[in-house]
Amino acid sequence: MQHKPSAILLSISGFIALAVAMGIGRFAFTPLLPMMQSDAGLDLAQGGWLASANYLGYLAGALTAAIVPGSPAALLRLGLALVVATTALMGITDGWAAWLAWRFIAGLASAWVLISTATLCLARLAALGQSRRAGLVFAGVGTGIAMAGLLCLGLDLSGASSAQAWLVLGSVALAGTVAARPLWAVPFSVPASHESPQENQGLGRHWRLIACYGLFGFGYILPATFLPAQARLLVQDPAVFGLAWPLFGLAAAVSTLLASRLAARYGRRKVWAAAQFAMAAGVLLPVLASSVTAIVLAAIFVGGTFMIVTMLGMQEGQAAGGRHARKLIAALTASFAAGQLAGPIFFSMTHVWFDAGLDFALILAAVGLLLGTALLRTPVPAASASKDPAAPPC
Repeated sequence: MQHKPSAILLSISGFIALAVAMGIGRFAFTPLLPMMQSDAGLDLAQGGWLASANYLGYLAGALTAAIVPGSPAALLRLGLALVVATTALMGITDGWAAWLAWRFIAGLASAWVLISTATLCLARLAALGQSRRAGLVFAGVGTGIAMAGLLCLGLDLSGASSAQAWLVLGSVALAGTVAARPLWAVPFSVPASHESPQENQGLGRHWRLIACYGLFGFGYILPATFLPAQARLLVQDPAVFGLAWPLFGLAAAVSTLLASRLAARYGRRKVWAAAQFAMAAGVLLPVLASSVTAIVLAAIFVGGTFMIVTMLGMQEGQAAGGRHARKLIAALTASFAAGQLAGPIFFSMTHVWFDAGLDFALILAAVGLLLGTALLRTPVPAASASKDPAAPPC
């Protein structure tokens, strides 16, 4: 019983850190894109390049997280501080080059926060016998997305500019950073981990896991970036199209709480594969039916699965990596970042050069997600499977 307060404090602090880093640092641009189209003159191709700058930064953060000197707690503090600063700077500056720089740094910082939070939280929760609380930690992402979306919707309806919206989100990020302080200020002791010789064979044997996570990044990022803009093409009322992103975030927050229980019963990889299959269906919905209903269902399908895959991927990396879990989590995040970087670049290039629509890119994204599902369901050697009882070999 004496460990439960520590587990609760750890979970809530991780929840807040991810809400700030991912809900604002990574994804605030999505609900702000329609506002910036309106008052800053951005088009979809330019929006794709700004999104890509953030994704490139996220990839850089994933590649450097395991080698940056200092503890995960120090990296977490730095990452959150950068998220606060770059969010506010988006509202203070108005130059294209500056915006690209701030989105790049925000992406880098977000990756540092995600990896540091996963490293700090997952092993400690497992050691306390509270692994299911990981669902609460990762619900912070969806909650942050929903909060940012609702804030942007309210500000848009009130007549605020996109610059003012960035400043409001920067203030919220600062408050969240202060609230997440117990994550690095309160010590949580964890028993020393021991790894078998199989756990020290390097990252190569986890290639299916890493490849699937990369395909997930490519598959989800196009609807995640352009869903509000798609909704705006169908409905001009911002009170309607502005709800697409909050619905996405709400579905993400609820899904991780449910997925923790399902993974304990059926195994992480099985739940991961099912979630990725459902995501592919959500990606295809706007292609098959150009309607508000399709957009809403796509938001629920994609939003309700992308954090399940993120959470289970991080848990798999923690369980399979042993003492080198931080390196495997960083490799998974780098693969994801590479996939999501490729998505908007692919759309922007085909849109400008070949006049290809978003539908073509969404179809390709769905194919990638289905391929990833097949990789997860392919039997693997016993040595490659996680020893965690929640993740039996598939």
